[in-house]
Amino acid sequence: MLKFYYNPISPNARRVWITLLEKEIPFEPILMNLDGDQLNPDFSAINPFQHIPVVVDNGLRLVESLAILDYLEAKYPKPALLPQEPQALATVKMVQMLTANELFPQLISLIYENQDSPQFTKAKQHIDKVLKFFTELLGNLPYFGSEQLTLADIVAGNAVLYLPNMGFTLDDYPQINKWSERLMQRPVWQKTKLSDEDFAQFKRRIRVLVKLHRREFSRGNTAKK
Repeated sequence: MLKFYYNPISPNARRVWITLLEKEIPFEPILMNLDGDQLNPDFSAINPFQHIPVVVDNGLRLVESLAILDYLEAKYPKPALLPQEPQALATVKMVQMLTANELFPQLISLIYENQDSPQFTKAKQHIDKVLKFFTELLGNLPYFGSEQLTLADIVAGNAVLYLPNMGFTLDDYPQINKWSERLMQRPVWQKTKLSDEDFAQFKRRIRVLVKLHRREFSRGNTAKK
């Protein structure tokens, strides 16, 4: 049986978790304690980069969430989560990449930066730009690129749905707001919804990771002088 290494507070892992459940793919869940399990030698042997999610399927190991999603779609094509029409497929891929590269980094700023800081203001402005573009891409369809749920919805949903918990309202983006409500009406999304405690743990982990990253960056710059 497919093995799935994850933790529910990880947005990248949640992409895979929801996809597995939406496709009704049997899997063995392996819950990782992110305070140390990822550093375990046995896990490091599976993923030397020591992060989740990881999927192991018949000896094949996959360590990047977007690659895992493509693999699951190719191996388990029903129900289809990717449209076949070129423009729709491009829309789905574009939403996935925009979420990873343009939207999610701004969520980290909302969590870490002070609300009166220029970085916080800049993050909100960038999120506004992304959501307006997402509104154009969504158009009059219920889901990105399709009348049915797509991988774009799964990836983007695991970022956009965090925004209200960070004080960023979706009221100014009615189509995106309705889309997010549509996602949360799905049984899988209700089942996997983060609790308040889980979300607080997610924010604490983001703050710790940012501090560690900045400390390492500062040390690197000092060593170069």
